[in-house]
Amino acid sequence: MARKSLHPETIVLHAGWRADPATGAVAPPIYQTTSYQFRDTEHAANLFALKELGNIYTRLQNPTTGILEERMAALEGGAAALGLASGQAASAFAVQNLARAGDNIVSSTDLYGGTWNLFANSLKNMGIEVRFADPADPESFRRATDDKTRAYYAETLPNPKLRVFPIAEVAAIGRPMGIPLIMDNTAAPILCRPFEHGAAVVVYSTTKYIGGHGTSIGGMLIDGGNFDWEAHPERQPLFNLPDPSYHGAVWSQAVKGLGPIAYAIRARVVLLRDLGAAMSPFNAFQFLQGLETLPLRMARHCQNANAVVDFLKCRSEVSTIIYPSVQQGVSRVRADRYLSGGYGGLVGFELNGDSEAGRRFIDALQLFYHVANIGDSRSLAIHPASTTHSQLSAEDQTATGVTKGYVRLSVGLEHIDDIVEDLDQALAASARS
Repeated sequence: MARKSLHPETIVLHAGWRADPATGAVAPPIYQTTSYQFRDTEHAANLFALKELGNIYTRLQNPTTGILEERMAALEGGAAALGLASGQAASAFAVQNLARAGDNIVSSTDLYGGTWNLFANSLKNMGIEVRFADPADPESFRRATDDKTRAYYAETLPNPKLRVFPIAEVAAIGRPMGIPLIMDNTAAPILCRPFEHGAAVVVYSTTKYIGGHGTSIGGMLIDGGNFDWEAHPERQPLFNLPDPSYHGAVWSQAVKGLGPIAYAIRARVVLLRDLGAAMSPFNAFQFLQGLETLPLRMARHCQNANAVVDFLKCRSEVSTIIYPSVQQGVSRVRADRYLSGGYGGLVGFELNGDSEAGRRFIDALQLFYHVANIGDSRSLAIHPASTTHSQLSAEDQTATGVTKGYVRLSVGLEHIDDIVEDLDQALAASARS
């Protein structure tokens, strides 16, 4: 950009790319290549030694993905970003970049089922303990903390519980102890900027609203560049002890000349190098296309979701609506504070009737797609108790806000009359026993 803009509508179109210097092409190309020619041996040595940044191998970085990373970092107000193969990989890397066997993190109970399973089982099998805290009581994070706690983790607008997380309150608990807050902002791009409230790292599944069209799988880590990794060396050993996997580098010191991007660099040159969860250049291109219309789409998602909530309020088949704008007490206060661009496109509700009402509702839908996804331009619906959360124990389902009568909608961009018409006939079918 000729002038650095702070407006998201401009950032998503211009940040990180102007035109190809060789051809003048305006649209970013897909660099479908595995490797890159070094100018000479000194150039190669400098790249591997992190004396300068550049392309080595597409498992580590790619020019197309690099444009997306720069654009996402600019959109969030961060210092650097790392594109990954999926949102699940981003969640795992976010923790593994800080914690090793014997360490722990403290996570909100309000999580997507796949993340809960990752935290409660897979990370546990790797020797990383995840302790769960109730975000209704921010001090519960402090009570769960000990000398081995490396991070706090939460979702801005949790899927499927949709109870807005107290970002600033929990970030303020962790920072004086050297504990960064990692925020998954997948459900609230544009609407919320976690770095402005004290988060240190932002996670995305770019599969969702960033891509917006249900075509590509991807994830993103964004380093806020706002956390002092060397202020509490005993709290963050992976950033303050020599790393034998990278020539003894001490990450809080090794890349200072490149900016406050130690977290993003370590995730790239250690975890991505060794575990290989790289975003494909083609998917990065797809996400760049989606990103260009993100501000417009989020506004319409929010508008349609608000109209759906107004419709559901009048239906006797619905006992409870889960949406920030209709929740009472602290949840409403948090929504107004953190979701400044709207309340989002996700709506949850509890159905009256027997335990099969949720299934009958889903099976009757005709316009809504029954898929395991959110953030598509199309309207989507899911019955979490029988799909995304079905593998969790009954106790864990309760902790994540899932019951047999609970349905979650991802409200799309169709005309609102058509959306409401489909919900109307499906609600009628849910009441038939």
